[in-house]
Amino acid sequence: MNSIKFLKTGLVPKTSEAMKIKSAEFIMSNSNVKKAPKDRIPEYAFIGRSNVGKSSLINMLMERKDLAKISGKPGKTQLINHFKINDSWFLVDLPGYGYAQVSKKKRVIFQYFIENYFKEREQLVCTFVLIDSRHDPQKIDLDFMGFLGENNIPFCIVFTKADKLGSSKLNKQITSYKKQLLYYWESLPTSFITSSKTNLGRKDFLEFIKEINLELVNDF
Repeated sequence: MNSIKFLKTGLVPKTSEAMKIKSAEFIMSNSNVKKAPKDRIPEYAFIGRSNVGKSSLINMLMERKDLAKISGKPGKTQLINHFKINDSWFLVDLPGYGYAQVSKKKRVIFQYFIENYFKEREQLVCTFVLIDSRHDPQKIDLDFMGFLGENNIPFCIVFTKADKLGSSKLNKQITSYKKQLLYYWESLPTSFITSSKTNLGRKDFLEFIKEINLELVNDF
């Protein structure tokens, strides 16, 4: 797909203005990719470690208070959740990984249907892998990015909770994280720095999705 050129170069394409969110509708939850919506429109998946701030980020991007359910208990999202945005693309909220208090049996089930989703979902254009900006690379995140790379699934890295660090420390932390990633990757994917509290990164994020959707208009 044409979108891959943006994802591999690490460039965030620029349009005249960010996408306006006119509608955001919950469509369905399921654990079987074969039952996912049949609409032939671009799809963007959000995933990360539990408690990375995924629901807060989704709500910030969509300018909704509770589109994605926020819970004080990590591991709340346990199904594949589809939201149709502007009647033109899907936002997919996936279960977080790495939450120890979810039973081993459930972790196996999660892993099975999440892997099936990534391997079988033809409409998937890009996966946003969420990383807590305060932390160094974690094995579980590196392993997941490796899985995406091995299966040729385009992805971006989204650093969350940027408001938790001062600007100097944040820049130093992000630079260090990317440098460590280069031990495992020849080049880095597109990345975003975000904060659900300050709306940092929202405009660039939505510009990115808007531009890819325009590039793919003839592919769907």
